[in-house]
Amino acid sequence: MGGVETIEHGDNGTAEIFRLMKEKNVAYIPTLSVGGTNNTRKKAVFKLALDSGVTIGAGSDVGVFPHGEEAREIELLASFGMPVVDALRAATSIDARILHMEDRIGRVKEGLLADLIAVDGDPLKDVSVLHKVKFVMKNGSIYKQ
Repeated sequence: MGGVETIEHGDNGTAEIFRLMKEKNVAYIPTLSVGGTNNTRKKAVFKLALDSGVTIGAGSDVGVFPHGEEAREIELLASFGMPVVDALRAATSIDARILHMEDRIGRVKEGLLADLIAVDGDPLKDVSVLHKVKFVMKNGSIYKQ
């Protein structure tokens, strides 16, 4: 009601809150990796969010664990019930839209920044392969090959 665009963590979310967030176009960034894999409350709240249809982005609060481990968030989104393809979108095109940067990042499309990774395997079949980054391109420059 105050005009926010995102709610991070949202550990006390309810079905009514998520319904209102969807109605007001407020995105939910659950930061599941902060609570760990066995956090029953986070799982229950995340299911409410998924069921509500609210926009869900991926944020990791990186810093509470080592940099380079951000794939944890995508893994948890999937293990808590989000289809893997949607978890990948949450971390790419959805986050770009949430950040008002969809005209610059978030998709592989002519005219957008060439920020890409390649992994060893198919993340749709095994999301853990996101930890096996073999190639990194940022703004068209190769950083890892």
